[in-house]
Order: sequence, then structure tokens, then C-alpha cells
Amino acid sequence: MNERIRAKEVRVIGDEGEQIGIMPPFEALKMAREKNLDLVEISPTAQPPVCRIMDYGKFLYQQEKREREAKKHQKTITVKEVKFRINVDDHDYDTKKNHVLRFLDEGDKVKATIFFRGREMTRQSLGRQILERLIKDVEHKGLVEFRPRQEGNTLHLILAPKKDAGAKEKPAPHKPAPPASQGGAQTA
Repeated sequence: MNERIRAKEVRVIGDEGEQIGIMPPFEALKMAREKNLDLVEISPTAQPPVCRIMDYGKFLYQQEKREREAKKHQKTITVKEVKFRINVDDHDYDTKKNHVLRFLDEGDKVKATIFFRGREMTRQSLGRQILERLIKDVEHKGLVEFRPRQEGNTLHLILAPKKDAGAKEKPAPHKPAPPASQGGAQTA
């Protein structure tokens, strides 16, 4: 930018986007200073390098503004975790299943984990049964991203929301039938 440009000759593009021509950088810099703007090298590998006359501070601001706007429209996916035990009661299972369904409705991924302690490691089939039951119970709302997998003393799976789960279905409004007229001539 400006005095840091080291090429002998540069191709200059004006502030309106018009081609000015090939000239030494000090002349291009003088033209930029007359308009109270900066000379910015935009293509250093070209022969000769291409420079543009622009307001560099305004350019950086516009670029940052575009990046912020792009971030606004991004959907961040979070992973929520639900922990089960192999001796979970039906009511506790239902409560945790409802948490999983709610997380999937909100568009979050869910990691279901079963932690085995001590002798529970010999009963891993019970943990797999619980996770398979969970998969079957939430298959209408979520997809299995990772099947149940054993890592050390934990067994876990990851569920992702179905694509249509985020868009909630709205039932068609029910129109009541028009009231029947009480003994009179009907007009069409």
C-alpha cells in the first residue's frame, strides 16, 4: 500500500474503476494523494503489478461489514448431551427422551451417553438396548449420525435433527361451514 509498493512500473486502476495505464508507482501515488485516497496493490503477481486508487480504510470497513452480515445468517449447531444409566427407570427414560426430542426440535444435535461403573462393564448389552430403544423412539424426529460406539467405559451415540424437523408443520386452518339459512330464498 502507498509507499510500500516496490515495483518499477504498475498498472493503475482509478477510483471509478477506469483503466489509467502503466506508470511508475510514485506518479500513481501522486494521483492518489491529489484525490485524498490510497494506492493499493491488488494483484502483486501480475506483470506489471496491478494497483488501484481507493479509500483503503473504507474498503476494510466494508469488508468487515460484509463478514459480520454473513455471520448473522449462519446457523450454529450445538451438541447437547443426555446421560443415561443402565438401570434407568421408565419414567426417567421418558423424561430424558423428551429432552432429546426437544433438543432435536430446536435444531441441535444430541449426544446420548451411558457411563458404566465397576461391574456394570459386564452388562454392556443393557446399555446398547437402552440406546437402541432411544433410536427407535426418536426416529421420527432425528437421524442417527453415529451408531452406538464404546469408548473406554462409556457408550455413546449422536443424533442429528431431520431436515424437516426445524420447519414446524402448521395445520391448515379449518373453515367452519356457513350457517344454513332459516327458511328464505337463497341467492347465488
